[in-house]
Amino acid sequence: MNTQRPSNTFRQPPRPRQPTPSSYRSKPAGRWRRFRTYVQQRPLFERIYRFLLKTFLILFLGSIGYVILLKYVPVWITPLMVSRWVDTLGTDESSKLYKDWQSYDDISKEAALAVVASEDQHFPTHWGFDFEGIQDAIKENQRRKRPRGASTISQQVAKNVFLWNGRSYIRKGLEVYFTVLIELVWGKKRILEVYLNVAETGPMTFGVEAASQRFYGHSAKTLTRDEAARIAAVLPNPRQFSIKRPSGYIQGRTRWISRQMRRLGGQRYIRNL
Repeated sequence: MNTQRPSNTFRQPPRPRQPTPSSYRSKPAGRWRRFRTYVQQRPLFERIYRFLLKTFLILFLGSIGYVILLKYVPVWITPLMVSRWVDTLGTDESSKLYKDWQSYDDISKEAALAVVASEDQHFPTHWGFDFEGIQDAIKENQRRKRPRGASTISQQVAKNVFLWNGRSYIRKGLEVYFTVLIELVWGKKRILEVYLNVAETGPMTFGVEAASQRFYGHSAKTLTRDEAARIAAVLPNPRQFSIKRPSGYIQGRTRWISRQMRRLGGQRYIRNL
């Protein structure tokens, strides 16, 4: 008697093959290979591609190197200074630039506190962008006659030191890039030091030292709270507003900045930058 069990003539259907992570990446990789093949088969396209790639790498690495360099050397000239000088050519206006670089330790901390209280009160704690301030500015500008800006001190330094005048998406993108870069490389104290030296503070005048010498007759190291607050008060439009002959609006804004300086706790607010 045959005791063997009959074989199972019904086979299990094969299990569907699970895609591996590499198979997910095959399509983009395949597109990239096809693109490379397409370019290599056309010498002109390949030369253009290589030229653009090299240009991008040079600009990218060069920008990082320049930012590292400016961490240690004074910023003697900016695109805005050049632009203001060019604007005077062929006119009766004086082309003399008033600027005098001073180290952070040689500038009154009242001046440093004044620009923080005026322009960017979250400067010690944010990483280059004040998203809460942007939202507040959008809401306030719906009912204000004078639009309120939301650029941080870091953003203002990035566009003043590295970028040209004007408005475009490319410039805004580069502003974001340089803002992140100086936050990572320079740190808060250096950013504030550069701002205090390159910010436009009057006609053909840049930095608080030049403003203090020109409009007060003494060094920025001895600026009082009221003097520092008045310099900060004109920063939104230093070519229209005057430190030496302040309008009623500037006088009111000076008093508001002084109150904000006290509310922030005085100089200890920026002591540990």
